[in-house]
Amino acid sequence: MSFPALPDLAEFRSALIVKPSSLGDIVHTLPAVHAIKQAHPHLRLRWVANTEWTPLLQGTPWLDEVIPFPRKSFRGLTAIFKATRWARQTLPTQLGPEIALDFQGLLRSAVLARASGSRPILGLSDSREGARLLHDHIIAVDPAAHAVDRYLAMPRALGIEIDAENLNFPLAPGALPKDWPQRDDLIVIHPWSRGVGKSLSHEALQALCDSLSPCPIVLVGMSEDKARPSGGHITDFSHRTSLSELIACLRHARWVISVDSGPMHIAAAVNDRTLGLHTWSDPRKVGPYNPLAWVWKAGRIAHRQDFTSQEVRTEAMITTEAARRIGEFVRNP
Repeated sequence: MSFPALPDLAEFRSALIVKPSSLGDIVHTLPAVHAIKQAHPHLRLRWVANTEWTPLLQGTPWLDEVIPFPRKSFRGLTAIFKATRWARQTLPTQLGPEIALDFQGLLRSAVLARASGSRPILGLSDSREGARLLHDHIIAVDPAAHAVDRYLAMPRALGIEIDAENLNFPLAPGALPKDWPQRDDLIVIHPWSRGVGKSLSHEALQALCDSLSPCPIVLVGMSEDKARPSGGHITDFSHRTSLSELIACLRHARWVISVDSGPMHIAAAVNDRTLGLHTWSDPRKVGPYNPLAWVWKAGRIAHRQDFTSQEVRTEAMITTEAARRIGEFVRNP
């Protein structure tokens, strides 16, 4: 079957969104998929996401179906064949003509899209691992652009006008943990990341908490390091929230301070008072997309779009003195 021209979404009953992971990448894809739904409300949207990330999407009224992909069940040399068999059994639809939009751009996601039986399959030009060979249409993107802007190229190519000033990140509402502190002045700190060189050191985290005293602080996230900062104004919620609860915790915070990580992108999507901490990563490409959010990078606090090329190339760990300045900024922005 040949698809010489980009399809018209009005001709389809359903769209299969293939974006299984990761946490931050799913958040980045939300404005593009939501724009498609707004432009074509008749279109039934089905989103394939890794099982562990489905709480980001479940319960959102604009999505018609969230399909858990058991990624961890498919490992080893036969993983791609098992995933293909799963897709053939799980993804086909009887809803009528369905288009597949592969936002992931990896061999696995392209195989899932093709095994679903949906046609045509659209992918992005920065797809890897040979995924482009399985796409019927390839949408050109700027590989140097922020992930949100790269994904927005898909609806733009399909003729959808994007209001860049009013993007929507419609995450699931989430629910606060039952024992969450019931107050409106909480400062939530997410200080750990699996990325090398991104986490706050224990000394820097202690300095940050000290500089924020007596403001009430809640620590969230996961870390193998058992050391925690001390202080009567600190409540430790690390390892104590589900992903759904984390969304609500970040949404209800007075401020969120987070290292470069998936939770930082959740925070920026639901809370304008977010400060992302970048040691070596480029905030212009991977920083909080929200234009009202703040970024610490190379010793300066500014909005993501205000950093210079020289600053984003500068690698600097967060020292105890830098942590104190960050705390002072949050107390007196």
